Amino acid sequence: MSKKSSANTHDIAKQAGVSVGTVSNVVNGTRNVRPAVRERVQKAIAELGWQPSSLARGLRMPHSHSIGMIITDIANPFFPLIVRGAEDVFAKLGYRMLLGNTDNDADKELTTYSDMQTYNPAGFLIIPAPNSIIQTKLGDRKKPIVFIDREPANWSGDVVSVDNELAAFQATNLLLSAGHKRVAIITGPLRSLNARQRLAGYERACKKKSLRVAMELRREAHFSSDSGYTAAKSLLQMVPRPTAIFASNDLIAAGALLAIRHAGLNCPKDVSVVGFDNLEFAELTDPGLTTVHQPAYQMGMRAAQILVARIKTPELEPERVILGTELRIRQSVAPPTGAVATSRKRASTQKRK
Repeated sequence: MSKKSSANTHDIAKQAGVSVGTVSNVVNGTRNVRPAVRERVQKAIAELGWQPSSLARGLRMPHSHSIGMIITDIANPFFPLIVRGAEDVFAKLGYRMLLGNTDNDADKELTTYSDMQTYNPAGFLIIPAPNSIIQTKLGDRKKPIVFIDREPANWSGDVVSVDNELAAFQATNLLLSAGHKRVAIITGPLRSLNARQRLAGYERACKKKSLRVAMELRREAHFSSDSGYTAAKSLLQMVPRPTAIFASNDLIAAGALLAIRHAGLNCPKDVSVVGFDNLEFAELTDPGLTTVHQPAYQMGMRAAQILVARIKTPELEPERVILGTELRIRQSVAPPTGAVATSRKRASTQKRK
């Protein structure tokens, strides 16, 4: 293991025959230095084995070349896709990323934001926790922020998201168009904006088909498979039970598929399921999961591009980017059994005529 050098900027300056200010200009790139002088300073740094502190450099400058990214749940496969999209943009532009996880806790979000400020980042990408109040706590230390996937109340700055209500409307309408009349929904935590938006899309689809929006067909869950399993198990115990379930994310849908199997039922023969996210495992479930595709990687990329533009030109008008979604149709949706029987009976009658 190499021994850490005890040299400092004064030692570098003495060995290179320059001022401490010149060493600082070479290290921080704050001023142009003649090539021959720069080479002497770099040679002295190498000979003395000195490594400048990134944190110290960042604190001396208006901001460092780091970006703080705060997400809600690193265990949810959807969010690392967003992180990857952002990271690929930052890497090309010379920014390093600091990553924090809040577990959907607004207090932890504030703590993480405060801790990251000590690194003097150039800006932040934030997937806000439900009930986030971070926009009210920015104070004098305000840095450029782009919110992703959802946004706090009363935010008027940069946002990258999707039209959750429209996507949920389309997902629910797919089930209704297949002949289902008892379509249940398992929402995410309703203190979360995107969970409320997806519920609104479900309700709009039901009303458009003149179906009563039944409270007994609604369950609230966390965005997790365990919570989805518990909510679906409760729905399947109803008499009559729903013939279809719209799950507000793919993890909830995975839990619902397991609950259907454990109840001795078959998807889609007994209960159809539609999810939301199009995570990688959606193609691997049995049956394959019909779901709403969200462009997670592109959300991260676009948010990173907006943030870098905001850092360079703070006076730009705020951007509110809504990316498109699409339904990925697989095998988890079919007409309800009764509808199939009725359809066959009608076909038989018409044939006899």
